[in-house]
Amino acid sequence: MAKEVFWCSSCLNMSTRPRITFDQEGRCNACQWSDEKKTFNWKEREEELKKNLKKYTNASDNYKVIVPVSGGKDGSYIAHKLKSDYGVEPLCVTVRPPLETKIGQENVYNFVSSGFSHVHVSPDEEAMAALNKYGFIEKGFPYYGWLICIHTAVLQIAKRFNIGLIFYAEDGEIEYGGSTEKKFQATYDVSYQRKVYLEGGYEKVLEKAKLDESKLFWFKFPSEEDCKKITLTHWSYYEAWDSYRNYLVAKEHCGLKETEDTNTGTFTNFAQNDQALYALHAYLMYLKFGFGRATQDAGIEIRRGAMTRDQAISLVNLYDNNYPENFLDLYLDYYEMTEDDFNKVIDKWVNKDLFDKVNGRWQPTFTIK
Repeated sequence: MAKEVFWCSSCLNMSTRPRITFDQEGRCNACQWSDEKKTFNWKEREEELKKNLKKYTNASDNYKVIVPVSGGKDGSYIAHKLKSDYGVEPLCVTVRPPLETKIGQENVYNFVSSGFSHVHVSPDEEAMAALNKYGFIEKGFPYYGWLICIHTAVLQIAKRFNIGLIFYAEDGEIEYGGSTEKKFQATYDVSYQRKVYLEGGYEKVLEKAKLDESKLFWFKFPSEEDCKKITLTHWSYYEAWDSYRNYLVAKEHCGLKETEDTNTGTFTNFAQNDQALYALHAYLMYLKFGFGRATQDAGIEIRRGAMTRDQAISLVNLYDNNYPENFLDLYLDYYEMTEDDFNKVIDKWVNKDLFDKVNGRWQPTFTIK
């Protein structure tokens, strides 16, 4: 390997993770944050939540806030908390994902039926497929079109309903090891969203896709002036984030169902169940950086005290290097590619310092320590 890699001494976060940092004891900033949260006065942050709710819910005669939801655990949990604990009726927005799964459809239906107002956005399928294919080939990001849309479409809805506050789930940069720029800021703006979550340059993707303008409405941000009227926030700022707790609450109150078997590439069955492309995204992440879906899930379990590091290593070795064979025909049909061309795209994004190809599949040259 060109540069020696290492792993967090507490969890399994890898030194290859973008924007991650480690302390002198070799602990990643996600583990440091997990301990730091235990010292917080969360009542003070709850008061900040109440002030923000009062500020923005007095600003509109329509729905007061938006919660983006997929039918999964986190958005369901936030919507439930707003309604049951704070008396705020959110407008929930789902952007229909590509290659939507049956259980994903069922979970959205169950969530809405549990008592929420809901807008279901179905962007133009041709545009979504073209942007996702471009993202897969040119960015190594197999649902980049959908990633754009889950931000832009929600903002377009906020503009039309004159809603000034949008609740996203956790700040993944802070919770899982990344930039700590917003650690002590409750809210952020659209410019930060564009820079961090769309990795910059999304306009070039729209331009190079060469799609008719009429198909791109849901993939574009509102005007700069309109965006300045909308404030974004993460629920994880106001309450210690616990994805497993969210799952239990969503299961009890919002009808959330998990898959019968473990999900492709990991040992869990209750998260990211709404679309088939997530498995490809996780596999590409593994080939780029050396860690996949199981590593991320194991880190969450270690930090909440439900798993030892040694147990996590065994699970990661078992699950992370998982070519999504079960979805291959679906991917080839969706991207309109041959298997050979599909694998050439995958090969293009492999970190050759971390992997060698053996019998047609990429195998790690590293051993987790």
